[in-house]
Amino acid sequence: MCPQEKKKKEKENKRNNILRAARKLFFDRGFKSVTVDSIAAKAGVSKGSIYLYFDSKEEIYAQVLVTDNIEHNKEIRNFADKEAPAAELLMAFCQTYVDYFLHDNELFRILMTFMLQTEQMNLTQEQNAELIRTTNENIKVISGILQKGIDSGDFLPAIDIRQTQNAIWGLLNGIISLFLFMGNPAKRADRIHTMVKESLDVFIRGLKK
Repeated sequence: MCPQEKKKKEKENKRNNILRAARKLFFDRGFKSVTVDSIAAKAGVSKGSIYLYFDSKEEIYAQVLVTDNIEHNKEIRNFADKEAPAAELLMAFCQTYVDYFLHDNELFRILMTFMLQTEQMNLTQEQNAELIRTTNENIKVISGILQKGIDSGDFLPAIDIRQTQNAIWGLLNGIISLFLFMGNPAKRADRIHTMVKESLDVFIRGLKK
């Protein structure tokens, strides 16, 4: 590795280290209680070093969530293209969505903070738009599955896709929010998956009537 490549790699590693430290703090303390000083201390770097990579706490927060959203989207983006009935795809997508956040509850809490407290974060218009864009990729997958169900005749043609996709996404996040951080951890996954399946069974029956 040449000196320039080595230096570039070191900068990338330091930037990622800052993001990992910030991610943990945002999960443990919430957005408001985290400061650039606390991120620097957690990452083991000086406050000045933080500003070599990011302009503000808000930018760090946005980058944490955008980076993780992109990784999540890679796992789910082709769901609607799979060869299976739409009802099965919808159920499989929702179970995959749940599994992702069961294995990464830090990201779920950070995502919900953004969804519920956006106006309090003082994000720039560009940061907010990028977060919404990457978050909405999840909803687009649901939309694609619903459209596939309509096209195949599995779902009613009169379905309002926008309202239905938002209702399903809200259902998933609501169930995860209720149980992800409470109750017996050993039973948490089964409880969430069971409730999601039972709720979706009712939802899908309505889509088919």
